[in-house]
Amino acid sequence: MVAKGTDVQSGAGIFVGGGGADHAAPQELLLKYANRHGLIAGATGTGKTVTLQILAEGFSAAGVPVFLADVKGDLAGLAKAGSAAGKLHEAFEARSRTIGHALAYKAFPVALWDIFGEQGTPVRTTVAEMGPLLLSRLMGLSAAQEGVLNIAFRLSDEEGLPLLDLKDLQALLVWVGQNAAAIGLRYGNVAPATVGAIQRQLLTLENQGGAQLFGEPALDLADMMRVGADGRGQINILAADRLMGAPRLYATFLLWLLSELFEDLPEVGDPDKPRLVFFFDEAHLLFDDAPKALVDKVEQVARLIRSKGVGVYFVTQNPADVPDDILGQLGNRVQHALRAFTAKDQQDLRRAARNYRPNPAFDTETAIKEVGTGEAVTSFLQAKGVPGMVERTLVRPPASQLGPLTAEERRGLIADSDLEAKYRPAVDRDSAFERLAARASAAAEEAARADEKAARDTGPAREYSAGRRYDGGAASRSAAPRRRSSRSDSLAETLGKSVVRQIGSSTGRAIVRGILGSLFKSR
Repeated sequence: MVAKGTDVQSGAGIFVGGGGADHAAPQELLLKYANRHGLIAGATGTGKTVTLQILAEGFSAAGVPVFLADVKGDLAGLAKAGSAAGKLHEAFEARSRTIGHALAYKAFPVALWDIFGEQGTPVRTTVAEMGPLLLSRLMGLSAAQEGVLNIAFRLSDEEGLPLLDLKDLQALLVWVGQNAAAIGLRYGNVAPATVGAIQRQLLTLENQGGAQLFGEPALDLADMMRVGADGRGQINILAADRLMGAPRLYATFLLWLLSELFEDLPEVGDPDKPRLVFFFDEAHLLFDDAPKALVDKVEQVARLIRSKGVGVYFVTQNPADVPDDILGQLGNRVQHALRAFTAKDQQDLRRAARNYRPNPAFDTETAIKEVGTGEAVTSFLQAKGVPGMVERTLVRPPASQLGPLTAEERRGLIADSDLEAKYRPAVDRDSAFERLAARASAAAEEAARADEKAARDTGPAREYSAGRRYDGGAASRSAAPRRRSSRSDSLAETLGKSVVRQIGSSTGRAIVRGILGSLFKSR
Protein backbone atom coordinates (compact mmCIF):
# COMPACT_ATOMS: atom_id res chain seq x y z
CA MET A 1 0.00 0.00 0.00
CA VAL A 2 1.33 3.42 -0.96
CA ALA A 3 1.47 5.99 1.83
CA LYS A 4 -0.23 9.30 1.21
CA GLY A 5 2.89 11.25 2.10
CA THR A 6 3.45 13.70 4.89
CA ASP A 7 0.89 16.27 3.77
CA VAL A 8 -2.86 16.28 4.30
CA GLN A 9 -3.67 16.79 0.63
CA SER A 10 -2.32 15.81 -2.73
CA GLY A 11 -2.09 18.09 -5.72
CA ALA A 12 -5.62 17.26 -6.87
CA GLY A 13 -7.52 16.43 -3.70
CA ILE A 14 -7.74 16.19 0.07
CA PHE A 15 -6.98 12.78 1.56
CA VAL A 16 -9.87 11.85 3.87
CA GLY A 17 -9.14 8.21 4.71
CA GLY A 18 -9.87 4.64 3.65
CA GLY A 19 -7.55 1.71 3.02
CA GLY A 20 -6.97 -1.28 5.28
CA ALA A 21 -7.78 -4.94 4.76
CA ASP A 22 -11.52 -4.52 5.10
CA HIS A 23 -11.90 -1.05 3.67
CA ALA A 24 -11.91 0.77 0.38
CA ALA A 25 -9.02 2.34 -1.48
CA PRO A 26 -7.93 5.78 -0.22
CA GLN A 27 -10.71 8.33 -0.45
CA GLU A 28 -10.08 11.89 -1.65
CA LEU A 29 -12.20 15.00 -1.96
CA LEU A 30 -11.19 16.42 -5.33
CA LEU A 31 -10.44 20.15 -5.11
CA LYS A 32 -11.89 20.76 -8.59
CA TYR A 33 -15.32 19.66 -7.29
CA ALA A 34 -15.02 20.95 -3.73
CA ASN A 35 -17.22 23.95 -4.57
CA ARG A 36 -20.08 21.52 -5.38
CA HIS A 37 -20.83 21.65 -1.65
CA GLY A 38 -21.03 18.82 0.86
CA LEU A 39 -22.54 17.23 3.94
CA ILE A 40 -21.04 15.91 7.17
CA ALA A 41 -23.67 14.06 9.19
CA GLY A 42 -23.86 11.64 12.08
CA ALA A 43 -25.06 11.16 15.62
CA THR A 44 -23.35 12.86 18.57
CA GLY A 45 -19.95 11.36 19.35
CA THR A 46 -19.41 9.60 16.03
CA GLY A 47 -16.57 11.82 14.78
CA LYS A 48 -18.13 14.73 12.86
CA THR A 49 -15.86 17.30 14.53
CA VAL A 50 -12.70 15.39 13.61
CA THR A 51 -13.90 15.11 10.00
CA LEU A 52 -14.55 18.85 9.93
CA GLN A 53 -11.06 19.43 11.37
CA ILE A 54 -9.22 17.30 8.80
CA LEU A 55 -11.14 18.86 5.91
CA ALA A 56 -10.23 22.33 7.21
CA GLU A 57 -6.59 21.23 7.38
CA GLY A 58 -6.72 19.90 3.84
CA PHE A 59 -8.28 23.01 2.37
CA SER A 60 -5.81 25.27 4.19
CA ALA A 61 -2.85 23.20 2.96
CA ALA A 62 -4.22 23.53 -0.58
CA GLY A 63 -4.29 27.33 -0.28
CA VAL A 64 -8.05 27.60 0.29
CA PRO A 65 -9.29 29.87 3.14
CA VAL A 66 -11.87 28.30 5.44
CA PHE A 67 -14.64 29.62 7.67
CA LEU A 68 -16.14 27.48 10.43
CA ALA A 69 -17.99 27.92 13.70
CA ASP A 70 -16.54 26.33 16.84
CA VAL A 71 -19.69 25.16 18.58
CA LYS A 72 -18.00 23.08 21.29
CA GLY A 73 -14.90 25.23 21.75
CA ASP A 74 -12.33 22.65 20.63
CA LEU A 75 -11.56 23.54 17.01
CA ALA A 76 -9.10 26.25 17.99
CA GLY A 77 -6.63 23.37 18.32
CA LEU A 78 -6.09 23.79 14.58
CA ALA A 79 -3.64 26.55 15.49
CA LYS A 80 -1.34 24.11 17.32
CA ALA A 81 0.49 20.99 16.13
CA GLY A 82 -0.62 17.66 17.54
CA SER A 83 1.54 15.93 20.12
CA ALA A 84 3.72 12.92 19.27
CA ALA A 85 3.28 11.43 22.74
CA GLY A 86 0.68 9.57 24.77
CA LYS A 87 -1.98 6.98 24.03
CA LEU A 88 -3.80 9.25 21.59
CA HIS A 89 -0.66 9.45 19.46
CA GLU A 90 -0.34 5.67 19.55
CA ALA A 91 -3.93 5.31 18.34
CA PHE A 92 -3.32 7.86 15.60
CA GLU A 93 -0.18 6.05 14.46
CA ALA A 94 -2.04 2.75 14.32
CA ARG A 95 -4.85 4.29 12.29
CA SER A 96 -2.36 5.94 9.93
CA ARG A 97 -0.57 2.63 9.28
CA THR A 98 -3.90 0.93 8.58
CA ILE A 99 -4.96 3.45 5.95
CA GLY A 100 -1.51 4.03 4.45
CA HIS A 101 -1.04 7.59 5.66
CA ALA A 102 2.27 9.07 6.89
CA LEU A 103 1.23 11.08 9.95
CA ALA A 104 3.05 14.40 10.44
CA TYR A 105 1.90 16.86 13.10
CA LYS A 106 1.69 20.55 12.21
CA ALA A 107 -0.14 23.76 13.08
CA PHE A 108 -2.25 25.81 10.67
CA PRO A 109 -2.80 29.57 10.22
CA VAL A 110 -5.84 30.46 12.31
CA ALA A 111 -7.78 33.68 12.92
CA LEU A 112 -10.13 33.67 15.92
CA TRP A 113 -13.37 35.68 15.75
CA ASP A 114 -16.11 36.31 18.30
CA ILE A 115 -19.29 38.37 18.05
CA PHE A 116 -18.94 39.16 21.75
CA GLY A 117 -15.24 40.04 21.42
CA GLU A 118 -14.22 37.75 24.29
CA GLN A 119 -12.65 34.67 22.68
CA GLY A 120 -11.59 36.29 19.45
CA THR A 121 -11.40 39.47 17.41
CA PRO A 122 -14.78 41.27 17.33
CA VAL A 123 -16.78 40.66 14.16
CA ARG A 124 -19.47 43.19 13.29
CA THR A 125 -21.85 44.15 10.55
CA THR A 126 -24.24 47.07 10.19
CA VAL A 127 -28.01 46.99 10.48
CA ALA A 128 -28.25 48.18 6.87
CA GLU A 129 -26.06 45.32 5.62
CA MET A 130 -28.10 42.75 7.53
CA GLY A 131 -31.27 44.02 5.84
CA PRO A 132 -34.96 43.77 6.79
CA LEU A 133 -35.47 40.13 5.71
CA LEU A 134 -32.75 38.65 7.92
CA LEU A 135 -33.54 41.05 10.77
CA SER A 136 -37.18 39.99 10.64
CA ARG A 137 -36.07 36.35 10.83
CA LEU A 138 -33.69 37.17 13.67
CA MET A 139 -36.46 38.84 15.72
CA GLY A 140 -39.25 36.48 14.71
CA LEU A 141 -41.45 39.28 13.32
CA SER A 142 -44.90 38.79 11.87
CA ALA A 143 -45.71 39.76 8.27
CA ALA A 144 -47.20 43.10 9.39
CA GLN A 145 -44.18 43.87 11.55
CA GLU A 146 -41.81 42.96 8.73
CA GLY A 147 -43.73 45.37 6.49
CA VAL A 148 -43.20 48.25 8.93
CA LEU A 149 -39.51 47.33 9.19
CA ASN A 150 -39.25 47.51 5.40
CA ILE A 151 -40.82 50.99 5.50
CA ALA A 152 -38.24 52.06 8.09
CA PHE A 153 -35.39 50.84 5.86
CA ARG A 154 -36.89 52.67 2.88
CA LEU A 155 -37.11 55.91 4.86
CA SER A 156 -33.53 55.41 6.03
CA ASP A 157 -32.36 55.43 2.41
CA GLU A 158 -34.58 58.30 1.25
CA GLU A 159 -33.98 60.63 4.19
CA GLY A 160 -30.25 60.07 4.60
CA LEU A 161 -30.45 58.26 7.95
CA PRO A 162 -27.74 55.55 7.97
CA LEU A 163 -28.57 52.45 10.01
CA LEU A 164 -25.33 51.23 11.55
CA ASP A 165 -26.19 49.92 15.02
CA LEU A 166 -29.25 49.02 17.08
CA LYS A 167 -29.70 52.47 18.57
CA ASP A 168 -29.97 53.87 15.03
CA LEU A 169 -32.82 51.50 14.26
CA GLN A 170 -34.49 52.16 17.61
CA ALA A 171 -34.32 55.93 17.02
CA LEU A 172 -35.68 55.60 13.49
CA LEU A 173 -38.61 53.50 14.72
CA VAL A 174 -39.42 56.18 17.33
CA TRP A 175 -39.47 58.74 14.53
CA VAL A 176 -41.67 56.49 12.38
CA GLY A 177 -44.09 55.93 15.26
CA GLN A 178 -44.40 59.63 16.11
CA ASN A 179 -45.08 60.49 12.45
CA ALA A 180 -47.14 57.42 11.55
CA ALA A 181 -50.02 59.41 10.05
CA ALA A 182 -47.88 61.32 7.55
CA ILE A 183 -45.82 58.26 6.65
CA GLY A 184 -48.95 56.14 6.23
CA LEU A 185 -50.28 58.44 3.51
CA ARG A 186 -47.34 57.43 1.33
CA TYR A 187 -46.36 53.93 2.37
CA GLY A 188 -49.47 52.45 3.95
CA ASN A 189 -50.72 52.08 7.50
CA VAL A 190 -48.10 52.19 10.24
CA ALA A 191 -49.69 51.25 13.55
CA PRO A 192 -47.91 52.58 16.66
CA ALA A 193 -48.65 49.23 18.33
CA THR A 194 -46.71 47.46 15.58
CA VAL A 195 -43.78 49.82 16.02
CA GLY A 196 -43.89 49.10 19.75
CA ALA A 197 -43.84 45.34 19.14
CA ILE A 198 -40.71 45.67 16.98
CA GLN A 199 -39.06 47.79 19.66
CA ARG A 200 -39.71 45.05 22.22
CA GLN A 201 -38.11 42.47 19.94
CA LEU A 202 -35.12 44.77 19.50
CA LEU A 203 -34.80 44.93 23.28
CA THR A 204 -34.80 41.13 23.45
CA LEU A 205 -32.14 41.00 20.74
CA GLU A 206 -30.06 43.55 22.63
CA ASN A 207 -30.31 41.47 25.82
CA GLN A 208 -29.03 38.43 23.88
CA GLY A 209 -25.91 40.33 22.86
CA GLY A 210 -27.10 41.42 19.43
CA ALA A 211 -26.00 45.00 20.07
CA GLN A 212 -22.39 43.81 19.88
CA LEU A 213 -22.95 42.33 16.43
CA PHE A 214 -24.11 45.61 14.90
CA GLY A 215 -21.74 48.51 14.48
CA GLU A 216 -18.47 49.53 12.90
CA PRO A 217 -15.87 48.77 11.74
CA ALA A 218 -17.87 46.22 9.76
CA LEU A 219 -16.23 43.02 8.61
CA ASP A 220 -14.27 43.20 5.36
CA LEU A 221 -14.70 39.82 3.66
CA ALA A 222 -11.17 40.08 2.26
CA ASP A 223 -9.87 39.64 5.82
CA MET A 224 -11.45 36.17 5.90
CA MET A 225 -10.08 35.15 2.53
CA ARG A 226 -6.36 35.51 3.15
CA VAL A 227 -3.68 33.21 1.82
CA GLY A 228 -0.32 33.39 3.58
CA ALA A 229 3.13 33.77 2.08
CA ASP A 230 3.60 30.02 2.53
CA GLY A 231 0.58 29.38 0.29
CA ARG A 232 -1.73 28.12 3.03
CA GLY A 233 -5.24 29.44 3.42
CA GLN A 234 -6.36 31.16 6.63
CA ILE A 235 -8.75 29.14 8.82
CA ASN A 236 -11.31 31.50 10.35
CA ILE A 237 -12.85 30.14 13.54
CA LEU A 238 -15.91 31.81 15.02
CA ALA A 239 -16.31 31.18 18.76
CA ALA A 240 -19.87 29.85 18.94
CA ASP A 241 -20.12 28.10 22.31
CA ARG A 242 -21.73 31.17 23.94
CA LEU A 243 -23.44 32.18 20.71
CA MET A 244 -25.36 28.89 20.71
CA GLY A 245 -27.31 30.25 23.68
CA ALA A 246 -29.08 32.43 21.10
CA PRO A 247 -29.52 29.92 18.25
CA ARG A 248 -31.48 32.27 16.01
CA LEU A 249 -28.71 34.88 16.27
CA TYR A 250 -26.15 32.18 15.41
CA ALA A 251 -28.04 30.94 12.35
CA THR A 252 -28.90 34.42 11.09
CA PHE A 253 -25.32 35.65 11.37
CA LEU A 254 -23.96 32.70 9.39
CA LEU A 255 -26.65 33.13 6.75
CA TRP A 256 -25.82 36.84 6.52
CA LEU A 257 -22.15 36.01 6.00
CA LEU A 258 -23.02 33.50 3.30
CA SER A 259 -25.30 36.04 1.61
CA GLU A 260 -22.56 38.69 1.67
CA LEU A 261 -20.17 36.29 -0.03
CA PHE A 262 -22.82 35.56 -2.64
CA GLU A 263 -23.49 39.24 -3.33
CA ASP A 264 -19.91 40.55 -3.26
CA LEU A 265 -17.79 37.92 -4.99
CA PRO A 266 -17.46 37.91 -8.79
CA GLU A 267 -18.27 34.93 -10.98
CA VAL A 268 -15.31 32.60 -11.56
CA GLY A 269 -17.00 29.62 -13.22
CA ASP A 270 -15.40 26.25 -12.35
CA PRO A 271 -12.03 26.98 -10.73
CA ASP A 272 -9.37 24.35 -10.05
CA LYS A 273 -10.01 24.85 -6.34
CA PRO A 274 -12.48 26.93 -4.27
CA ARG A 275 -11.79 30.52 -3.26
CA LEU A 276 -13.32 29.83 0.15
CA VAL A 277 -14.98 26.91 1.93
CA PHE A 278 -17.75 27.64 4.41
CA PHE A 279 -18.74 25.07 7.07
CA PHE A 280 -22.23 25.55 8.54
CA ASP A 281 -22.23 23.56 11.80
CA GLU A 282 -25.52 22.72 13.57
CA ALA A 283 -27.20 23.33 10.22
CA HIS A 284 -30.64 22.35 11.51
CA LEU A 285 -30.77 25.70 13.34
CA LEU A 286 -30.93 27.43 9.98
CA PHE A 287 -34.09 25.62 8.94
CA ASP A 288 -35.99 25.21 12.23
CA ASP A 289 -39.27 27.16 11.92
CA ALA A 290 -37.80 29.10 8.99
CA PRO A 291 -40.34 30.78 6.68
CA LYS A 292 -40.45 29.58 3.09
CA ALA A 293 -38.94 32.85 1.84
CA LEU A 294 -35.85 32.22 3.94
CA VAL A 295 -35.48 28.58 2.86
CA ASP A 296 -35.84 29.70 -0.75
CA LYS A 297 -33.05 32.23 -0.20
CA VAL A 298 -30.74 29.56 1.22
CA GLU A 299 -31.53 27.29 -1.72
CA GLN A 300 -30.78 30.10 -4.17
CA VAL A 301 -27.47 30.92 -2.50
CA ALA A 302 -26.43 27.25 -2.34
CA ARG A 303 -27.30 26.76 -6.01
CA LEU A 304 -25.52 29.84 -7.35
CA ILE A 305 -22.62 30.53 -5.01
CA ARG A 306 -20.52 27.63 -6.34
CA SER A 307 -20.00 29.60 -9.57
CA LYS A 308 -18.31 32.23 -7.38
CA GLY A 309 -15.83 29.69 -6.10
CA VAL A 310 -17.38 29.11 -2.66
CA GLY A 311 -18.06 25.63 -1.31
CA VAL A 312 -20.68 25.24 1.45
CA TYR A 313 -20.60 22.21 3.76
CA PHE A 314 -23.50 21.56 6.11
CA VAL A 315 -22.70 19.76 9.36
CA THR A 316 -25.63 18.22 11.20
CA GLN A 317 -26.73 15.13 13.09
CA ASN A 318 -29.24 13.89 10.53
CA PRO A 319 -29.43 14.51 6.77
CA ALA A 320 -33.18 14.89 7.25
CA ASP A 321 -32.43 18.23 8.95
CA VAL A 322 -31.61 19.70 5.53
CA PRO A 323 -34.48 20.35 3.05
CA ASP A 324 -34.49 18.03 0.03
CA ASP A 325 -33.96 20.83 -2.51
CA ILE A 326 -30.73 21.79 -0.74
CA LEU A 327 -29.67 18.25 0.11
CA GLY A 328 -29.77 17.38 -3.58
CA GLN A 329 -27.05 19.98 -4.25
CA LEU A 330 -24.55 18.47 -1.79
CA GLY A 331 -22.25 16.33 -3.91
CA ASN A 332 -19.51 15.41 -1.40
CA ARG A 333 -20.76 13.44 1.60
CA VAL A 334 -19.35 11.99 4.80
CA GLN A 335 -21.97 10.05 6.75
CA HIS A 336 -21.02 8.93 10.24
CA ALA A 337 -23.16 6.51 12.21
CA LEU A 338 -26.89 7.07 12.60
CA ARG A 339 -28.83 5.43 15.42
CA ALA A 340 -32.19 3.85 14.60
CA PHE A 341 -34.01 3.35 17.88
CA THR A 342 -37.44 4.64 16.86
CA ALA A 343 -39.65 4.24 13.79
CA LYS A 344 -38.76 7.78 12.70
CA ASP A 345 -35.04 7.04 13.14
CA GLN A 346 -35.39 3.96 10.94
CA GLN A 347 -37.22 5.98 8.30
CA ASP A 348 -34.48 8.66 8.35
CA LEU A 349 -31.83 5.94 8.07
CA ARG A 350 -33.45 4.43 4.98
CA ARG A 351 -33.79 7.89 3.47
CA ALA A 352 -30.10 8.66 4.12
CA ALA A 353 -29.00 5.36 2.54
CA ARG A 354 -30.99 6.05 -0.64
CA ASN A 355 -28.98 9.25 -1.21
CA TYR A 356 -25.83 7.25 -2.07
CA ARG A 357 -24.73 5.43 -5.18
CA PRO A 358 -24.93 1.74 -4.12
CA ASN A 359 -21.86 -0.43 -3.64
CA PRO A 360 -22.43 -4.13 -4.41
CA ALA A 361 -19.88 -5.07 -1.73
CA PHE A 362 -22.14 -4.08 1.17
CA ASP A 363 -25.57 -2.75 2.13
CA THR A 364 -25.42 1.02 2.64
CA GLU A 365 -28.18 1.13 5.26
CA THR A 366 -26.49 -1.55 7.34
CA ALA A 367 -23.10 0.16 7.00
CA ILE A 368 -24.45 3.49 8.26
CA LYS A 369 -25.69 1.73 11.39
CA GLU A 370 -22.51 -0.24 11.98
CA VAL A 371 -19.64 2.20 11.36
CA GLY A 372 -17.77 3.05 14.55
CA THR A 373 -16.35 6.29 15.90
CA GLY A 374 -13.88 7.74 13.41
CA GLU A 375 -15.31 5.66 10.62
CA ALA A 376 -17.79 6.85 7.99
CA VAL A 377 -19.66 6.03 4.84
CA THR A 378 -18.32 8.40 2.18
CA SER A 379 -19.08 9.44 -1.37
CA PHE A 380 -17.10 12.12 -3.23
CA LEU A 381 -17.58 13.53 -6.70
CA GLN A 382 -15.32 11.99 -9.31
CA ALA A 383 -14.30 12.99 -12.84
CA LYS A 384 -16.92 15.11 -14.61
CA GLY A 385 -18.75 15.56 -11.31
CA VAL A 386 -20.15 12.02 -11.20
CA PRO A 387 -21.01 10.83 -7.64
CA GLY A 388 -18.57 8.20 -6.44
CA MET A 389 -19.69 4.79 -5.26
CA VAL A 390 -20.36 4.69 -1.53
CA GLU A 391 -17.42 3.37 0.52
CA ARG A 392 -16.72 2.50 4.15
CA THR A 393 -13.83 4.76 5.18
CA LEU A 394 -11.54 5.04 8.17
CA VAL A 395 -11.05 8.79 8.63
CA ARG A 396 -7.43 9.88 8.91
CA PRO A 397 -6.14 11.42 12.18
CA PRO A 398 -5.75 15.22 12.35
CA ALA A 399 -2.31 16.78 12.02
CA SER A 400 -3.21 19.60 14.41
CA GLN A 401 -4.09 19.34 18.08
CA LEU A 402 -7.28 17.45 18.85
CA GLY A 403 -8.96 19.62 21.48
CA PRO A 404 -9.06 23.26 22.61
CA LEU A 405 -6.29 25.75 23.24
CA THR A 406 -5.60 26.95 26.76
CA ALA A 407 -6.93 30.39 27.70
CA GLU A 408 -3.37 31.75 27.62
CA GLU A 409 -2.68 30.27 24.18
CA ARG A 410 -5.92 31.73 22.86
CA ARG A 411 -5.12 35.19 24.22
CA GLY A 412 -1.66 35.06 22.67
CA LEU A 413 -3.05 34.05 19.28
CA ILE A 414 -5.55 36.90 19.36
CA ALA A 415 -2.97 39.47 20.46
CA ASP A 416 -0.53 38.45 17.71
CA SER A 417 -3.12 38.98 14.97
CA ASP A 418 -3.04 42.21 12.96
CA LEU A 419 -6.84 41.96 12.79
CA GLU A 420 -7.06 43.04 16.44
CA ALA A 421 -5.87 46.58 15.77
CA LYS A 422 -8.32 46.90 12.90
CA TYR A 423 -11.48 45.53 14.49
CA ARG A 424 -11.14 45.77 18.28
CA PRO A 425 -11.79 49.55 18.68
CA ALA A 426 -15.46 50.28 17.99
CA VAL A 427 -16.36 53.34 15.87
CA ASP A 428 -19.59 55.31 16.42
CA ARG A 429 -19.90 57.75 13.53
CA ASP A 430 -22.70 60.12 12.59
CA SER A 431 -25.78 58.08 11.66
CA ALA A 432 -29.56 57.89 12.14
CA PHE A 433 -29.48 58.29 15.93
CA GLU A 434 -27.36 61.44 15.86
CA ARG A 435 -29.16 62.96 12.88
CA LEU A 436 -32.63 62.43 14.31
CA ALA A 437 -31.50 63.87 17.63
CA ALA A 438 -30.17 66.92 15.76
CA ARG A 439 -33.46 67.30 13.86
CA ALA A 440 -35.49 67.14 17.07
CA SER A 441 -33.22 69.69 18.73
CA ALA A 442 -33.47 72.02 15.72
CA ALA A 443 -37.28 71.67 15.71
CA ALA A 444 -37.44 72.59 19.38
CA GLU A 445 -35.26 75.67 18.82
CA GLU A 446 -37.36 76.75 15.82
CA ALA A 447 -40.52 76.40 17.89
CA ALA A 448 -39.03 78.52 20.66
CA ARG A 449 -38.12 81.23 18.16
CA ALA A 450 -41.62 81.08 16.68
CA ASP A 451 -43.11 81.53 20.15
CA GLU A 452 -40.93 84.56 20.82
CA LYS A 453 -41.79 86.12 17.46
CA ALA A 454 -45.50 85.54 18.01
CA ALA A 455 -45.28 87.20 21.40
CA ARG A 456 -43.45 90.21 19.97
CA ASP A 457 -45.80 90.62 16.99
CA THR A 458 -49.16 90.13 18.70
CA GLY A 459 -48.51 91.23 22.28
CA PRO A 460 -48.58 95.07 21.93
CA ALA A 461 -51.63 95.17 19.65
CA ARG A 462 -53.65 92.82 21.82
CA GLU A 463 -52.77 94.70 25.03
CA TYR A 464 -53.56 98.07 23.44
CA SER A 465 -56.98 97.00 22.16
CA ALA A 466 -57.89 95.61 25.56
CA GLY A 467 -56.88 98.84 27.30
CA ARG A 468 -54.09 97.12 29.19
CA ARG A 469 -50.36 97.65 29.26
CA TYR A 470 -48.23 95.24 27.19
CA ASP A 471 -46.85 92.56 29.50
CA GLY A 472 -43.82 91.54 27.42
CA GLY A 473 -45.31 88.55 25.57
CA ALA A 474 -47.24 86.47 28.07
CA ALA A 475 -50.15 86.16 25.66
CA SER A 476 -51.13 82.90 24.04
CA ARG A 477 -48.64 81.63 21.50
CA SER A 478 -51.17 79.92 19.35
CA ALA A 479 -51.46 82.89 17.03
CA ALA A 480 -48.10 82.39 15.31
CA PRO A 481 -48.49 82.75 11.55
CA ARG A 482 -48.37 79.52 9.55
CA ARG A 483 -47.34 79.10 5.95
CA ARG A 484 -49.21 76.52 3.93
CA SER A 485 -46.83 73.81 2.75
CA SER A 486 -46.50 73.23 -0.98
CA ARG A 487 -46.95 69.88 -2.65
CA SER A 488 -43.31 69.91 -3.64
CA ASP A 489 -42.18 69.69 -0.02
CA SER A 490 -40.18 66.57 0.77
CA LEU A 491 -41.43 64.06 3.31
CA ALA A 492 -38.76 65.21 5.77
CA GLU A 493 -39.84 68.87 5.42
CA THR A 494 -43.51 67.98 5.80
CA LEU A 495 -42.84 65.93 8.94
CA GLY A 496 -40.58 68.64 10.33
CA LYS A 497 -43.23 71.31 9.85
CA SER A 498 -45.81 69.05 11.43
CA VAL A 499 -43.60 68.68 14.49
CA VAL A 500 -43.07 72.45 14.72
CA ARG A 501 -46.81 73.15 14.51
CA GLN A 502 -47.52 70.61 17.24
CA ILE A 503 -45.08 72.30 19.58
CA GLY A 504 -47.44 75.30 19.84
CA SER A 505 -49.58 73.39 22.32
CA SER A 506 -48.74 71.79 25.63
CA THR A 507 -49.53 68.41 24.04
CA GLY A 508 -47.02 69.16 21.29
CA ARG A 509 -44.35 70.01 23.83
CA ALA A 510 -45.00 66.68 25.56
CA ILE A 511 -44.60 64.87 22.24
CA VAL A 512 -41.24 66.52 21.57
CA ARG A 513 -40.08 65.75 25.08
CA GLY A 514 -41.05 62.15 24.44
CA ILE A 515 -39.06 62.08 21.20
CA LEU A 516 -36.01 63.61 22.81
CA GLY A 517 -36.29 61.40 25.85
CA SER A 518 -36.56 58.27 23.75
CA LEU A 519 -33.63 59.31 21.60
CA PHE A 520 -31.25 60.28 24.38
CA LYS A 521 -32.27 57.64 26.88
CA SER A 522 -30.38 54.93 25.01
CA ARG A 523 -27.08 56.85 25.08
